[in-house]
Amino acid sequence: MARKSPTPARPASSAAGAAESPDAKKAPTLSSLRSEIDRIDKELVSILNRRAEIAVQIGKVKSSNGMEVFSAAREEEVLAKVLGASHGPLPADTLRLIFRELMSGTRALQRTLRVACLGPKYSYSHLASVAKFGEAVEHVPLGSIAAVFEELNRRHVQFGIVPLENSTDGRIADTLDMFTKLPNLKIRAEVRLRIHHCLLGRCEWSQVRRVYSKSQALSQCRNWLGKNLPQAAKIEVVSTAAAAELAQREEFAAAVASRPAAQAYKLNLLAENIEDQVNNVTRFAVIAETPEARTGRDKTTLMARIPNDPGSLAKVIAPLEKLGVNMTWIESFPIPGSAGDKNPAYLFFLDIEGHIDDPLVQKAIDSIKRRCERLDVLGSYPRSEVVES
Repeated sequence: MARKSPTPARPASSAAGAAESPDAKKAPTLSSLRSEIDRIDKELVSILNRRAEIAVQIGKVKSSNGMEVFSAAREEEVLAKVLGASHGPLPADTLRLIFRELMSGTRALQRTLRVACLGPKYSYSHLASVAKFGEAVEHVPLGSIAAVFEELNRRHVQFGIVPLENSTDGRIADTLDMFTKLPNLKIRAEVRLRIHHCLLGRCEWSQVRRVYSKSQALSQCRNWLGKNLPQAAKIEVVSTAAAAELAQREEFAAAVASRPAAQAYKLNLLAENIEDQVNNVTRFAVIAETPEARTGRDKTTLMARIPNDPGSLAKVIAPLEKLGVNMTWIESFPIPGSAGDKNPAYLFFLDIEGHIDDPLVQKAIDSIKRRCERLDVLGSYPRSEVVES
């Protein structure tokens, strides 16, 4: 009987290929990828609306318990959880913007907030207001820092936002002055906005004869302007947005303002990032009538009246070192009306780490209070990260 020849074994690669589906090796097409995006978008819309429904329910619970719609502590907690859960590829700044507007929109379903800021629109105060509250609020632009405090004190708005200090120029005197007059208003949150100044105008750079801007903006670009536009007059106006409006109307004029202001007023971007200091950050205070809840990552701002005696400041802040409470900011401010006194008194503004509800912070504040003529707690609020303007 003849022996049959053995069947030749298939190459391993061929056998594996036979087990795969015909489409397994095909790269995804543009059409299939877009179909997948469309499917995910539908899921996102459904999830976002479900989230909004729950937010409305939360608003009803808050209302029945006499609670406010906005909570800086809760929104910081939400953002921290979102950023902590992300592993990319979306950048943290993008996620922060998405959730800022998501929270702003769902807040508006409960109540439309009115937020006063130094205007007009596209000033840096307005940009800071948008950075904190999003677009789904009524931003109320006003002509001065004093007006922001007064509108809030009259309860015409629920919140105000005012510049507190700049990393280049230091304290904002107008804001500190208003805290001396209305210390009952509390800091509820902070916004640390990285400021990028641009030169805006309708003419060519070489034709600029006048540069308009707010005094602080001109100061923050002093070296650049002196080097690049030595022939141009530098003229102070109430805000950077007002400067952009003047540059739009006048020939041979330019403004130092933000990039969004260039788009809003249809001005050419003649130069960008002209600030002298790369790390140019303005810290804004969100003010309201009521204090903010504890988050565990807070700071507290104090206003202390201290006599002008040798060693008085050292005595006042000594409890901080003893108790291990870190001080992160201090500014002196002469008490209005005391300049003619033989021995004028001074106010000191201090930031310390922690919340007033923290036992150690409360102990430090009690000790400080006994050592000065008067002490006001201007607020405890969440510490914030720097955001881009």
